[in-house]
Amino acid sequence: MTTPASTDNDLWVSWDEYHRLIERLALKVYESGWKFDMVLCLARGGVRPGDVFSRIFDVPLAILSTSSYREEAGTKQGDLDIAKYMTMTKGPLSGRVLLVDDLADSGVTLQKVITHLTENFSGVTEVKSAVIWVKGTSSFRPDYHLDDLPHNPWIHQPFEDYDGLRPHQLAAWMKKFEK
Repeated sequence: MTTPASTDNDLWVSWDEYHRLIERLALKVYESGWKFDMVLCLARGGVRPGDVFSRIFDVPLAILSTSSYREEAGTKQGDLDIAKYMTMTKGPLSGRVLLVDDLADSGVTLQKVITHLTENFSGVTEVKSAVIWVKGTSSFRPDYHLDDLPHNPWIHQPFEDYDGLRPHQLAAWMKKFEK
C-alpha cells in the first residue's frame, strides 16, 4: 500500500519510515554520549520506540500508560491520566531513565510524567526524554527529538489502521494483502 503525500495539515508515515525514524532517534541518543539505565516508554505511542530502544541499548524496559486522547475518536486531547502502576521486569524504577514517546504534541504529558517520576520515585537520579516529533504547539522541549513540526499536522502513524479495525473485520482486512 502506498502512503499519501504529506501536507502542512497531515503527515503520513509508512511502517518502513517509522522504523527508520526510531533508529535515527536511537542513534541521536547514542551519539550524545548520555548513558541511561532504563527505558520508560509511554503507552501507547511510545511502546514501539521504547521496545526498540530497550533492545538496541540492552537495558530494561518499563511501560507507563497515559491517556489524554480519548475524545472525538482519539483526535482531541482531554485531561491527562497517568496509570497508578508501571510495568517493569527488573526491580524498581531507578537510576538514569530515558523517557520515550512518539511525539510532543502539547508537551503536557512529558512534563507531567517527568514531574511524577521525580516526585514519586526516589531512586530515579536523572530523567531525559526522547521523541520522534515535536509539534509547534508543544510547551515542552524534549532532550532528544528528530523533527520539528511548526504547522502542527496530524501525524498518521502506520499503526492507526488498527484503531478502527475490529476482530470480526480481520478476515476481510487480511484479504487485501493477499496476492
